[in-house]
Amino acid sequence: MIMRTVRNQPRTPREDLVNNLKAAGTIVTKKTIGNTLRREGLKSCSARKVPLLKKAHIHARLKFANEPRNDSEDNWVKVLWSDETKMELSGINSTRRVWRRRRNAAYDPKNTIPTVKHGGGNIMLWGCFSAKGTGQLHRLKGTMDGAMYCQILGENLLPSARALKMGRGWVFQHDNDPKHTAKATKEWLKKKHIKVLEWPSQSPDLNPIENLWRELKVRVAKRQPRNLNDLEKICKEEWDKIPPEMCANLVANYKKRLTSVIANKGFATKY
Repeated sequence: MIMRTVRNQPRTPREDLVNNLKAAGTIVTKKTIGNTLRREGLKSCSARKVPLLKKAHIHARLKFANEPRNDSEDNWVKVLWSDETKMELSGINSTRRVWRRRRNAAYDPKNTIPTVKHGGGNIMLWGCFSAKGTGQLHRLKGTMDGAMYCQILGENLLPSARALKMGRGWVFQHDNDPKHTAKATKEWLKKKHIKVLEWPSQSPDLNPIENLWRELKVRVAKRQPRNLNDLEKICKEEWDKIPPEMCANLVANYKKRLTSVIANKGFATKY
């Protein structure tokens, strides 16, 4: 009964399993439940957080993954990928670990990381990249609307496309955020003759820039920025240092993401 329940509903808490067995006439403790599941090769893990996917999202993701264009890697080389991300100052340093022998050495200066009380907060960044490397990284200030987004694209997208030598026929990727799909944004993109990749909603795992955001956060954490201006400066420096080879590899292996979506029947993947 325990295994049948957990196979069907992996998120079932041990307390519910105890009550189910009690109703069936068997009295056991939560510890016994845990031991039983471990003997069967199961362990309690933190559930991964993924976007909520409705039937329409799943259908769109499968359609995207099965497009005929996916057979050619050249198509993905022409894409300029983009996204926004939040970089937090508070908590960046807390991810670091130290090796120490004794508990009473925890506050030895060598085993601590200095913080400042006013050092919290975060900044929002817009960035883009292609198989040839990273484009410009821009800090967003204030609440972004369609007009501001068009300004950001004008100041950062087109210069990035030129710097990365995207050539003719390149395609712009952004998600379906309301600011990205606003009438003003669509008109601006049309006026600039920029082709936009049709994108399935709720699909961050299909955007390889997410891997670069993770890389950026690791690099920034190592440098321990002191304040928000320092954070912005370090982010831009480290973004520019990301090797073009990493970008090229993300694009070269893009088909693996699509294969994972198909294998998982449209649901979220490890990417």
